[in-house]
Amino acid sequence: MQILTFLFWLSLLGLSYIYVGYPMTVWGLSRLQSKRIRKEPRTRALSIVIVGHNEAQRLPTKLDSLFHSTCQDQIAEVLIGSDGSDDNTADVIAAYPDDRVRLISFDTRRGKPAVLNDVVPQCQSDIVVLTDARQELDPSALTKLTAAFADDRVGVVSGELMFRSIEGSTTAAEGMGAYWKYEKLIRKCESRFRSVPGATGALYAIRRQLFRPVPVNTLLDDVVIPMQAVESGYRCLLETGAIAWDQPSQLASQESVRKRRTIAGCAQLIVNQPRWLLPWRNPIWWEFVSHKLARLFSPLLLAVALTTNILLASSPLFAGMLIAQLAFYAFALIGWLYQRTGRTSRSLGLPLMFLALNATTVAALWDAARGRFTAAWQRTA
Repeated sequence: MQILTFLFWLSLLGLSYIYVGYPMTVWGLSRLQSKRIRKEPRTRALSIVIVGHNEAQRLPTKLDSLFHSTCQDQIAEVLIGSDGSDDNTADVIAAYPDDRVRLISFDTRRGKPAVLNDVVPQCQSDIVVLTDARQELDPSALTKLTAAFADDRVGVVSGELMFRSIEGSTTAAEGMGAYWKYEKLIRKCESRFRSVPGATGALYAIRRQLFRPVPVNTLLDDVVIPMQAVESGYRCLLETGAIAWDQPSQLASQESVRKRRTIAGCAQLIVNQPRWLLPWRNPIWWEFVSHKLARLFSPLLLAVALTTNILLASSPLFAGMLIAQLAFYAFALIGWLYQRTGRTSRSLGLPLMFLALNATTVAALWDAARGRFTAAWQRTA
């Protein structure tokens, strides 16, 4: 009985640290030890890199958003890395009315990391902006993104992914929106305190001299590339207001595809970058382990908490806690039913998303163990 009690409280403590304790601690540290950054509008040239596979339909809109930027005159070049595209990407780029756009085409599809390894070293500017074809950029995004490079300590700056409100959003979309606000709060605090362990893949910038090739099987290049800069003694910041606009997934299954890959990528970090598990090798070891890796253990902790709670339910205290646990799972189930019937509930979206993400974590770890994922991204419906 004592062992069961110990395991229950240990699992509850672990979950509390992952989802409440760490965010609150890094928030407090960001208030107490916030490091000021010198920012100045950039007047020097920028290189922009977009890597994609069969993105012909999206590229004109994306390029228009870049050249409507408030710092469009600083854009020296836009390099399009075409990863084995077999659509009319080449025709779209040839017809685009700005000769700063250049296509670098690769016949074989290898995945984004391999293309980045080849394209980024060809950039002419000392600051390289990495962005995806999917998201449109706010006109001031590039200006705000690059201002912090006036500070020599800054090596990487991440933009801010924002979701557009959609009329008739589903319960899953409401839950995703709430989860993303929570995630961004953590990143903002990490940025103020020391560094964010990774960037928003939709939009971030790096000093070209800090870019190092990444393993071609990398799933999270937007974590590995910034972390390599942090490893070299530079900071990785989140610039709120450097906005890339996107739309939230309307189905839990759609978001599951993305998160499954992301979580498998976190597990891959342990295998490909084991040195980051060592405090004396990783300048932001605490943030990296608490933010990127600890959540991998969340499904196990949930299972232990529920199992031990059931076995201890003869006690009034544990009976009450079991009722609370079951009520939470019931709310998630009702949220799933709302989703199935097309109804929307903001309050039920969060428990639905929480459990969906933990179920996705289990599936992703299984995928990672089997080496199922490849670096070539498969677009969701």
